[in-house]
Amino acid sequence: MSTPTQQPVELAPWQFQIGHVVLGKGTSIPIGEIEGLGAPGVRSQDVDNPVGDGTFPGQDFYGPRIVRIEAGIKTPGDPVAAAGLLARLELAVDDPAARTRPGGRAMLRGHWPGHGTRRLYGRLRRMEATSTADAVNGWIPLDIEFAGLDPRWYADTPSNLTLPLDQAAHHETDAPFLGTSPCIPAECDTADPADRPGWITNDGDAPAWPSIRIRGPVTNPRLWNTVTGQALELGLTLRAGEWVEMETRPGTRWALRNGTVNVANDLTPESRLDHFIVPPGRSEIVWTAQDQTATCRLDMSWRSAYTAL
Repeated sequence: MSTPTQQPVELAPWQFQIGHVVLGKGTSIPIGEIEGLGAPGVRSQDVDNPVGDGTFPGQDFYGPRIVRIEAGIKTPGDPVAAAGLLARLELAVDDPAARTRPGGRAMLRGHWPGHGTRRLYGRLRRMEATSTADAVNGWIPLDIEFAGLDPRWYADTPSNLTLPLDQAAHHETDAPFLGTSPCIPAECDTADPADRPGWITNDGDAPAWPSIRIRGPVTNPRLWNTVTGQALELGLTLRAGEWVEMETRPGTRWALRNGTVNVANDLTPESRLDHFIVPPGRSEIVWTAQDQTATCRLDMSWRSAYTAL
C-alpha cells in the first residue's frame, strides 16, 4: 500500500493541509466555504417491494466522504507568489504515489477548534483555478475536491504497542474461546496496570484498524483483544530475523512474511482481519506463542478513529 508523502506541519485551528501547502486562517490561501464535514453519503441496500408499495430496508453503508473546499490564493501585488502556490497544489494532485498506484492514498489534514489535528485518507480529485482574471493582482480562486475513500477521520499521531512473549504468562486464564466472552472488563480492571502492559486506547468514537507485526523466532503465534474477543492465529514458524506483517484496514488487508510472501492461508478459519479492530475506549491485547528464547516481539500500531473532524 502506498502511503502519503507529504510532511505534516503544525496546524492552527481552522487550517487544512494538502500536499505541502497549508490553507485556511492566517495563510495566503483563505478558505471561503467547506462542504462534506457532516455525515458521509450513504450507499443504501434497500430493495423495492415487488408486490406492493414501499421498500424493504437493507443495510446502509457509507460511501466516500467528499470534502469540497472553496478557497482562493491571495498574494496582493505578487502574481509570481500566487502562481507558485498554485503550482504546489497542482503537484499534490500529480503525486504518483497516490494517483497511479493501486491502493495509493493522498491525505487531507485538518484542525477543527477544540480538537487536535486529524487526517482523512483518499484521493485528491479536483484542484481547479476557477478564474485567472485577477491573477495579475495575486488573486486566484480555487475549487478543491478531496474524496475520503475511507470516510473516518484519524488521529494525526499514531499509537504504538510492543509486547514481549512473557507478557502472556499473566493472562493464561483470560484466553478466550472464539464466540464466547473472553473476560469481564470490570474484573480485568482490578489488576495492577503495571502488570498488564497490553492495555491500549482508542481515543476516538469509531473502531480503529491496527497494523500488526510479529517478529521471530516464534511458532504458532496467537493474539486477541480481551474486549472484542476477536483473535488472529497463524499456523507457521518464523526464524530469528523473520517477521509477519498483518494489515487490517479496509481495502488493504493482507498478511505478508518478510514483506513479500503471502501467508494469509496460514491464518486459521476463525481469524478475520476484517473483524480485528481496536474498539473505542480502552481494551487489551494479549498473545501467546512458542519461543524458547523469549526474544520474539509483537508490535502493533493504530490511529484513533473519529466520525467527525
